[in-house]
Amino acid sequence: MTKIDESEPMNSTQKKLLQQVCGQFLYYARAVDSTMLHALNDLSTKVNNGTQETVKAITHFLNYCAANPDATIVYRASDMILYNHSDAAYLVASNARSRAGGYTYFGNEQGKEQIFNPPIAVIAKVIKAVMSSASEAEIGALYMNAQELIPLKVTCEELGHPQPATPMRTDNTTACGLLNKKYKQNRSKANDMRFWWLVDRADQNQFQIYWDKSETNLADYFTKHHPGSHHRRVRPIYTQQQDTPRHLQGCIELLKRKAKVAARPACN
Repeated sequence: MTKIDESEPMNSTQKKLLQQVCGQFLYYARAVDSTMLHALNDLSTKVNNGTQETVKAITHFLNYCAANPDATIVYRASDMILYNHSDAAYLVASNARSRAGGYTYFGNEQGKEQIFNPPIAVIAKVIKAVMSSASEAEIGALYMNAQELIPLKVTCEELGHPQPATPMRTDNTTACGLLNKKYKQNRSKANDMRFWWLVDRADQNQFQIYWDKSETNLADYFTKHHPGSHHRRVRPIYTQQQDTPRHLQGCIELLKRKAKVAARPACN
């Protein structure tokens, strides 16, 4: 839930520090350590209206950088087929806005054994327009990811790697159904018309939008703040790629429910 920050505004020295931190770490986060991108995006939105709470967030971020230096990633050989995971967090940003997350990587052709490569592009941004429903936020995130994918598809094809319809994964059944024309818009008139660009592109066989469960959605991590325990659990996946992701959901309440279920005694 978004909190109202009523602390004192930053002074000029602190604003300069914030600009330096965002500028210094942005390329490193995009190229190697993508786990920093959400925090960097959150900090960058406070450059002009930051407060003393922002200064605490800067210190927290720098402590994270110091505790996790020299990240590495390993790219595995693949068929050079683009894959994308998309996710959104509804009403988690200031001014009733939502966040979009995206994870784009190279994998094998469909039908073969799939691998989870490090990302070639990650989205961790605030959706500027106010979304009126969770499904609209999910469609907005898919829209932002698809626009990033278009130049990547063209680049791959010019380098000699023809691309099929790029699989785009979402964990929202309503968004998937609307974009695949399985559902008809009746009462959900709130969806902005510009998002129907996705329907046209799917009809042109540029994208294949499908649903899958949220537990292994690689984009979930970039849409919200997480506790330290979750960072420690998933960081090896997003950096060294040491393990196939089995549970990447960052919802604390969901994790609590799973823990309660696991702790229940077995029935005789």
